[in-house]
Amino acid sequence: MTTHPFYSIHRHGLIRVAAATPRASVGDTVANADATIALAREADAAAVDLVVFPELNLSSYAIDDLHLQAAQQRAGMAAVLRVAAETAGLSPVLLVGAALVRNARLYNCAVAIHRGRVLGVVPKTFLPNYREYYEKRWFASGMGLTGLTIPIGDDDVPFGTDLIFAATDLAPFVFHAEICEDFWAPVPPSTAGALAGALICCNLSASNIVIGKARERAMLAAAQSARAVCAYVYAAAGPGESTTEVAWDGQGLIHELGDQLAGSTRFGTEPELLIADVDADRLIQERLRMGTFNDGAIAGGHPETRYRRIGFDHRPDHADVGLRRAVARFPFVPDEPARRDEDCYEAFNIQVEALATRIVAARADRIVIGVSGGLDSTHALIVAAKVMDRLGRPRGDVLGFTLPGFATGDATKANAWALMRALGIKGEEIDIRPAARRMLEDMAHPFADGEPTYDVTFENVQAGLRTDYLFRLANQRRGIVLGTGDLSEMALGWCTYGVGDQMSHYAVNTGVPKTLIQYLIRWCIDTDQYDAATDDVLNRILSTEISPELVPAGADGAIQSTEAMIGPYALNDFFAHHVIRHGMAPSKIAFLAWHAWRDAAVGGWPDAAPSANRAHYDLATIVHWLDKFLVRFFATSQFKRSALPNGPKVSGGGALSPRGDWRAPSDGIAATWVDELHRNIP
Repeated sequence: MTTHPFYSIHRHGLIRVAAATPRASVGDTVANADATIALAREADAAAVDLVVFPELNLSSYAIDDLHLQAAQQRAGMAAVLRVAAETAGLSPVLLVGAALVRNARLYNCAVAIHRGRVLGVVPKTFLPNYREYYEKRWFASGMGLTGLTIPIGDDDVPFGTDLIFAATDLAPFVFHAEICEDFWAPVPPSTAGALAGALICCNLSASNIVIGKARERAMLAAAQSARAVCAYVYAAAGPGESTTEVAWDGQGLIHELGDQLAGSTRFGTEPELLIADVDADRLIQERLRMGTFNDGAIAGGHPETRYRRIGFDHRPDHADVGLRRAVARFPFVPDEPARRDEDCYEAFNIQVEALATRIVAARADRIVIGVSGGLDSTHALIVAAKVMDRLGRPRGDVLGFTLPGFATGDATKANAWALMRALGIKGEEIDIRPAARRMLEDMAHPFADGEPTYDVTFENVQAGLRTDYLFRLANQRRGIVLGTGDLSEMALGWCTYGVGDQMSHYAVNTGVPKTLIQYLIRWCIDTDQYDAATDDVLNRILSTEISPELVPAGADGAIQSTEAMIGPYALNDFFAHHVIRHGMAPSKIAFLAWHAWRDAAVGGWPDAAPSANRAHYDLATIVHWLDKFLVRFFATSQFKRSALPNGPKVSGGGALSPRGDWRAPSDGIAATWVDELHRNIP
C-alpha cells in the first residue's frame, strides 16, 4: 500500500459501500445483534464507508404478530442500543433495520448508526398489504411524518421520512434510506431523496423470494439508479428468517447509473458483505450535465427545502485501500460478448442509416472516398458499400481512390485494392507524388532539392492534395466526399485542417473511436456482413500497424508509427471518454487508468482482443500520455473540431460535434487541466 493521497478512493470522490447479508433468526434479537456487529467489524476491516443491512434485521421480519409483543419491541430497541455501543470504534455508517415504537405506533425503521451515535431513524412509507404481505396489521406508515424526533436511549434522535445523511468531511458522501416496498411504489421515496441531494440511495429489504423476483429487483434497482442519477444499494433478507410460509435468498445488489457494479451470492449459507466503490463524484458531474434532473427538483417543489440534512464526521484517513470496482480498459467496447455484439450492431447500423439518408438528401450519384488500406478508410468503405446495398443501388456507385504518396507502403496499397475488388466498388488510382513534388518545388521546400526534410509542411502537402483531388473528383462525378477520420483523431487533432482529411461532405466515422472501429470490423467479419474474400482482406488490415504513411521509412525500415507519436489509442480513448462524457479531473482519470491498465492479467478484456495486444502501462507512462492528450485536446485542436463536417453521433460515451455534445472555445488553454494533473500525482 502507498501513502500518497492520489491512491485514496476518497481523494477521487469514490465511496465504499456494502450490502450485508447476516445470518438471520426468528426473533432472536441478541443473535441478530451479534450477526450485525460481526459484519460491521468485517466492513471496518475492509475500509467500507456505508453498510446497508436487510429490513428489520435486528428485530427479524417474518415473526408476524410477535411484532406486537412488548417484550419483542423492547428487545429490538435494546439491540439498536447494543449495536451502537459495540460499533463505536468502527468507521462505517450502519443502516440497520428495527421495529421501533413511537407515539403508540410501531414503525418499520431504518436506523442510521455511526461511531456509537444514532444519527436518525427513517420509517417505512409504503406498507404492502396484499398477497403474502400483511404489514398494515402490525406497522404504521411513516408517510407525511417530518420534522419529528424519537427517543433512543438518552437521546432524542431525528425521526421522519425527511432525512438525508451527509458527511461533513467527505462532501460526496450523502445518502438516503428507504425500505423494501418503498422502491416498488410508483414514486419511490428515494426519488425525492436524490432530488434533495442524496447521491447514494439505500434499500433495507426483507423481500421473500419467488421465481423471477431476483430479476425484478435488479431491474428496479437499475432503473432507480438511472432515473434518480444515483448509486443504489439493496440488501434483502437471507437465511435464518422464518420459512413458515415463504423463503429468502439474501440478494444484495449495488448499482450506479443503471449499471450493476456487484451482485451477491444468493441462497448462501454464510454471512456475506457485498462490497463495491461507487463513484459519487461521477454522479455529481452527471447531475450537473443533466438539466432534466434539476427540472425534476423544481417539479417536485425543491425537496431540498423540506429535507433535514443530518451531518456526521466520517473522519476518512485517505489511505490506499485499493479499488473495489471494475474499470473498463475500453470504455467504448464492452468486455461481455453479447453486449459488445449488440453495441456493434447498433453502431454499424447508425452509420449506415445516417449515410444513406445523407446520400438521398444530397441527390448524390456517387460516394467518393480515399482508400488507404488503413482502419478508418476501410471501415468507412464497408459502411458505404452496405449503404448501396440498403438503397438497392450498385456498389459501383462507390468510387474508391488510392492516392499514393512518398511513404505509401506496398502492403497497405495492396490491401486497399484487394478490398475494393472484393467489395465490387469502382477503384481508381492517382499518384499524388508528381503534384506534391511540384508544390514543394514551388515553395522552395528543401525536399525538392533532395534533402530528407520531413516536416509538417511535407506531410500536409500530401494530405491536402489527397483531399483536394477527392473534392474535385466529387464535383466531376456528381458525388459527395466521404470523410474517414474517427472520434479519436478528432479528440487529438490528428488530422490536417481545411484542405485535408479533417474536411469532407459527410464524416461517417466522426462519432466512432479508434478502439471501437477495430471491433466493428471484427463484428462485420463474425456476422458475415460480407463475403469470405472481403473478410480475408479485413483480417489482414486489422493486423497492420496504424500509420499515416506520410514520412518515408527510416534507414532501419521502420515505418512512421502514429501511436509512437501521440500515444496508444487504447489510452487516448480512455482519456477521451472520461473527459468528454464525465468531465473528470485529470488526476482522477490517471487514477482510474492506472487501476485499469497497470496489470494485463487483472480485469476484463474483450474476448476478441488478441493476446499479443494485451498491454499494460505503469503510472509514469499513463501520466506522460495524459499530459500530451490534455494539451492536444484543450489547447491545440479545438479549432479543427469547431469546423467539423456533419456526421452521426454513435456512442453515448461522447461525441465532439460543435453542434452537439461538445462546445468549446478554439483559443482555449490546457494549463488548468495540466496543472491539476501534476499537482495531484505522486
